Amino acid sequence: MRKLYVLLLSLFLATAAAPAYGADNGHWSVYPAASRIAARPYFYLSADPGQAIDDKVVVSNRTGEPLTFRLYAADAYNTARDGGFAVRTVVEKQRGVGAWATPAKSRVTVPPHGRVTVPFTLSVPEGAEPGDHAGALVALDERIDRGDGAVALGVQRAVAARIYLRVGGPTVPAIAVEDVRVSHHQPLVPGLGDSGATISYTLRNTGNVTLDPKVELRATGLFGRTLLARELVRIPGELLPGQRVRLTEPWHGSPQLDWGKVTLTASAKETRESSSASFFALPWLVAVVLGAGAAVGTVLFVRARRARTPVG
Repeated sequence: MRKLYVLLLSLFLATAAAPAYGADNGHWSVYPAASRIAARPYFYLSADPGQAIDDKVVVSNRTGEPLTFRLYAADAYNTARDGGFAVRTVVEKQRGVGAWATPAKSRVTVPPHGRVTVPFTLSVPEGAEPGDHAGALVALDERIDRGDGAVALGVQRAVAARIYLRVGGPTVPAIAVEDVRVSHHQPLVPGLGDSGATISYTLRNTGNVTLDPKVELRATGLFGRTLLARELVRIPGELLPGQRVRLTEPWHGSPQLDWGKVTLTASAKETRESSSASFFALPWLVAVVLGAGAAVGTVLFVRARRARTPVG
């Protein structure tokens, strides 16, 4: 039987811990070459439009056999699922850092327990937008690990060192909260069972600098009563320029019968924006009874009106 292979890219990105191995999957690591001052967990670069920067990246092999990698630059983005930091694959179109950075070698073989330092040049085009641009230098193992069975997962592994580039010019921090929605989960009978709600919204960076957003949630009921007020924790640690993320927040113990409003307020770097959505909470049984009553009332009204209408 012919196997169906699904290719997955397993990507490890640099974290702030252990600068000597800025990005490490246990087999190889990728990190900036140490500067004259100290080791660097990430590349922090700045340049004006039209300027070129030279730097070096280190690829280290922690295994007992030689490893060969495809070395390429990639644009970064926020994942739609949770806003995490991710980079484009080698086959995707690169438009920013991924298109501007060029390693001296596109493929590199690293000896067992050794390391190779590769120079690269980052050339910022004349028409580059000012502000923050994020990307990474990626060491991709092009070998595909295939499992067993009729449907096998093919996995390519990659490790990437992040690049944070600031292009000179005016910086404009701006954030937006969009498309706020509230969906309720009500018990069938009022008072018998727990109620809850899910609040969903889109968080978007509309400026040109990376943001560390804070989001506050406030829910009010009938007559302006405060039902919920808290700062959210499940938000991206960094929201890149131009990126948007769809997020959800559970509301346990939401009212079973109420009419009110949910307001989300996002703030970051002296920018603050809010967006709201109204909600109407109604238990299922009450909704069914009211619906049935309305239907019966409509039928009785129509019959009464017909009875009063004189026959030609």
